[in-house]
Amino acid sequence: MVDAGMIEPEPTTAEASAGDALLADVADDTRATTATPKLRSRKDGAAIPLDDLDRKLLNLMQGSFPIAPRPYEHVASLANVAEAEVMGRVQRLLDKRIIRQVTPIFDTRALGYSSMLVAAKVDPEHPHRAAQVINEHPGVSHNYLRNHEFNLWFTIATEPDSQLGLEGTLEVLAREAGAESVRQLPTLKLFKIRMDLEMEGDTKALSSAVEAKEPLELDPQPYDELDIAVIRALQGDMPVVSEPYAPAAAALGMPEAAFLDHLSGMQERGILRRVAAILYHRRAGFSANGMGVWQVPDEQIADIGRRMAAVRGISHCYQRPTYADWPYSVFTMAHGRSKQECDAVLDAIAEQTGISERATLYSSTEFKKIRLLYFTDTFKDWERKHG
Repeated sequence: MVDAGMIEPEPTTAEASAGDALLADVADDTRATTATPKLRSRKDGAAIPLDDLDRKLLNLMQGSFPIAPRPYEHVASLANVAEAEVMGRVQRLLDKRIIRQVTPIFDTRALGYSSMLVAAKVDPEHPHRAAQVINEHPGVSHNYLRNHEFNLWFTIATEPDSQLGLEGTLEVLAREAGAESVRQLPTLKLFKIRMDLEMEGDTKALSSAVEAKEPLELDPQPYDELDIAVIRALQGDMPVVSEPYAPAAAALGMPEAAFLDHLSGMQERGILRRVAAILYHRRAGFSANGMGVWQVPDEQIADIGRRMAAVRGISHCYQRPTYADWPYSVFTMAHGRSKQECDAVLDAIAEQTGISERATLYSSTEFKKIRLLYFTDTFKDWERKHG
């Protein structure tokens, strides 16, 4: 059993009470915080000069990189330039650490992994020590210091056959990190998860709404040994070559056409979300991210969540549990070139939806941000060491 003082159990209703005081009212500006947002700005935005074509290609690489024999040729046709020009610029942006990686993005829930957002209260004087312990777990993909009493926020996933399970893993992490308290904030409903940074548009573009969509399916999907082999062969950094899927196909002894057909089928089944460039936010000019949390009446969550998710500047939108001392049911992640731009995106949401009860948590330090690697030995190695 998990010590209720360390990791409180997941509530069964929106009115579930907390055994530990969760997150005090973050809207109270008079309360002392444990981190100050580093609202850095860069001359010309990005860490290196970007011209109009760079920005166009960054947008296309985030959202229009196809499952096709020559995907760079397709991107080049959309940008009206040569394929070699696209690959040269993408490689430069990788070398200059504007693009973190070009990689497939698989769906953690569809693969049967258990995952959630976690808020931890750790030593405010030395939060990096706790972060280092937590970061050692291979299922921790994001870990941020935020301006709040609960100062460490991370996402974690465990394998379908984990011996410890998600709750047992969190118990170990809380103990070893010396966390005073840890709160589980699982996803109850997923409205959006798509990390695209709008490189060409302005604040108005980030605040604008596109078509609202229905919440995404979270249930695990069936997959077989070939799916696992494809994931193992393709995940991670893809090479910047004319046929970037070919090496993985060759490693599996599959004709490239059959490999691509299988990938397309995995996308249709929801196992593969897309293949895309992942950017370094700050180096690309997006120096601020604000986690806007909203107090939405239960009967309005389905509609309001869809509308919030439709805003261009929102990358993630979820319904999460509420507690007696944490009334915020909808979480939105806003990205901007400044704190003011993030605030403008969230202000636009408030105006569009009529929901005014919100708080915003800003990150001051990024301790970890990676794409998960699935079906590796690292999860079991960690459990043998720590379990």
